[in-house]
Amino acid sequence: MARRISGRSHGDPRHADTRAKVVKDDYRPSRDEILRYIAENPDRSGKREIAKAFALRGEDRVWLKDQLRDLQDEGLLNKERKRLTRAGAVPHVAVLDIFGRDDDGVLLAHPSEYTGNGSPPVIAIRISRGAGGPAPGIGDRVLAKTFPTDDPSGPAYTGRVMKIFEKRSDAVLGVFRVLKDGTFRIEPVERRQPELIVDKEFQNGARNGDLVEVEPARASRYGLPRAKVLAVLGSLSSEKAVSMIAIHAHDIPHVFPADVIAEADAVKPATLDHREDWRDLPLVTIDPADAKDHDDAVFATPDTDEKNPGGIVVTVAIADVAAYVRCGTPLDREALKRGNSVYFPDRVVPMLPERISNDLCSLREGENRPAIAVRMTFSSEGRKLRHSFHRVMMKSAAKLAYPQAQAAIDGVPDDKTRPILDSVLRPLWDAYAVLKRGRDARQPLELDLPERKILLKADGTVDRVVVPERLDAHKLIEEFMIQANVAAAETLEGKKEPLVYRIHDAPSLAKQESLRDFLQTLSLSLARGAQMRPSQFNGILERVRGADNEALVNEVVLRSQSQAEYSPKNIGHFGLNLRRYAHFTSPIRRYADLIVHRGLIAALGLGPGGLTQAEADRLEEVAALISATERRAMAAERDTVDRLVAAYLAERVNDTFDARISGVTKAGLFVQLPQYGADGFIPVSTLGGDYYIYDETARSLFGERTGKGYQLADRVEVRLVEVAPMAGAMRFEMLTDPKPLPGSKRSFHKAKGRARASQSRVGPRGRRR
Repeated sequence: MARRISGRSHGDPRHADTRAKVVKDDYRPSRDEILRYIAENPDRSGKREIAKAFALRGEDRVWLKDQLRDLQDEGLLNKERKRLTRAGAVPHVAVLDIFGRDDDGVLLAHPSEYTGNGSPPVIAIRISRGAGGPAPGIGDRVLAKTFPTDDPSGPAYTGRVMKIFEKRSDAVLGVFRVLKDGTFRIEPVERRQPELIVDKEFQNGARNGDLVEVEPARASRYGLPRAKVLAVLGSLSSEKAVSMIAIHAHDIPHVFPADVIAEADAVKPATLDHREDWRDLPLVTIDPADAKDHDDAVFATPDTDEKNPGGIVVTVAIADVAAYVRCGTPLDREALKRGNSVYFPDRVVPMLPERISNDLCSLREGENRPAIAVRMTFSSEGRKLRHSFHRVMMKSAAKLAYPQAQAAIDGVPDDKTRPILDSVLRPLWDAYAVLKRGRDARQPLELDLPERKILLKADGTVDRVVVPERLDAHKLIEEFMIQANVAAAETLEGKKEPLVYRIHDAPSLAKQESLRDFLQTLSLSLARGAQMRPSQFNGILERVRGADNEALVNEVVLRSQSQAEYSPKNIGHFGLNLRRYAHFTSPIRRYADLIVHRGLIAALGLGPGGLTQAEADRLEEVAALISATERRAMAAERDTVDRLVAAYLAERVNDTFDARISGVTKAGLFVQLPQYGADGFIPVSTLGGDYYIYDETARSLFGERTGKGYQLADRVEVRLVEVAPMAGAMRFEMLTDPKPLPGSKRSFHKAKGRARASQSRVGPRGRRR
């Protein structure tokens, strides 16, 4: 007989004490009771907490560890942030899309993002009595707290709405086109969106080339569906047109309300009140040459303490945004709504108005600016010994670009860097050499994935795509910022001050197993173990360095990693191999950093502008919001690059290109043009006369008859056959013959068997067999 548990369920928020009470102490819990406890207590589902809930001690704890591992191996549990969750479980705070009502009129929702297997769970939306503000409705996107239910016949969860995101109509975006015969069409800006016809009476003032919002009408039996223009958003003949599509498609706020601008314009420059005067310290900014705001400055010097031979003292000063953006003000509400700045090749959508971001908070050369600074002392081996935070007034001694600072160190100083070469720059590079020893000992994940930058002409079209050289100047600033972020997290944690961590979970067990299966196809092995370390992945990457499959392995290892996010609960940062980490160094462009600044001000008594209790109470909600806005920005930036490159290549249909396979699916191959950094698609039906089998483990498509095929990261030659510029879509034709895939005949037949088992065979015209 298993132990019986009584007590209040996490699923019922009326009860403050949700800890399970153990009734009997003479039996171990059943598997079902363990799973039920984890489902009902997602906030207390670590191994220690489960053991405590069931009063397990000694050998029983070892037994519990084995049971939990078995449940993970069977796919019934996932491990997230050192906590266990039911497979496919919805987070306690989640973004939901309301899609309908049940027979009783209760609103029903799905998670906006769901990574579990099968259909996403249904959540019944509960409306709190007496709740003010607008009520949610069908089609709304909301932020909600979720609670699992015990009703097997009803929704798996209930949800309590915390915030309603801005409502969206059923309108879609498109480009208004006037054809030669005088008729009107809507060119789609989404890849799966159909072309639409607009009748003259529904033109609504739109002109050729305008970006418009349209309302599609019900499709007729014959011909293209019709639509009416609701609003003209701007002309695509102007500069910055392509990013405007992404801004509207992803609902990115880009126009500051009048009260926000008024508040920013009325702000007075900060004074020396509550600040130390650091204006004589020669801090310098080192940024991209085209940077318009400068939120970090650095300085380093040898440690004079004889007890720390070879040690160094590093100072990082960060713009004091909290001096101007106070909790609850229009400026603050708008900054939280945006979450972060969004960077497009042709423009920046800032989190804060220019009066704040490019003026009062930008650490301009030779001008007094308020800052929060951290002074850190490191041993000669790069181990941080101590640190302290200060609220200061500073004056940047020099504004430098990365190549400019690097050139000075490399022996080619200019008029600006020559006077500070020995006093400022060389000590910075000496300090970086020390910090690098600490980084090498820490062994963060070292993926070799170069970033590309699109350079535009004056008319907003693509000039060229470059891979900027990775300089020691970049690495120096990066490592200084990482250490400052660690110091901020340590200070707030030590003061027991609430904060938002930057967290990065280890790869899930399922992703580890998938990666392990893939590596076996290349005769590479990845050790098993619950506690993975970045060094284990680095060992794999080192083994393939310089080999033909280097790009392939780097890509697959990247895809096995979890996504970083924000959370008030710390699980550490797997990729950086750090136990605690918070974003502190970019408050001009990230709201998470502003929260950390406010926490430091409150915890250390540094004057006004600290974290309020009201703000601390809603950190879980804020963390979910800014994690969502970060993902939104990434998607918008990626879409814009795709559209820019597609427009650039629209006149090169039938040209051939060198490409790399960036994705493999049952339907075909995604290929990336390395020189442009954009993707296109090759349908499987165009690959030839063989029947192609999708091998998920090997990330490949191979012919049933020949065994030859294509694999992720293969370099191939392709022909561009079709472009939809506004949708950012390109279709290619494969010119490179399929190749024998790595592995023995035995592994080939295994892959063939796996594919048959999953009914993944596709052939010409994409038909299944």
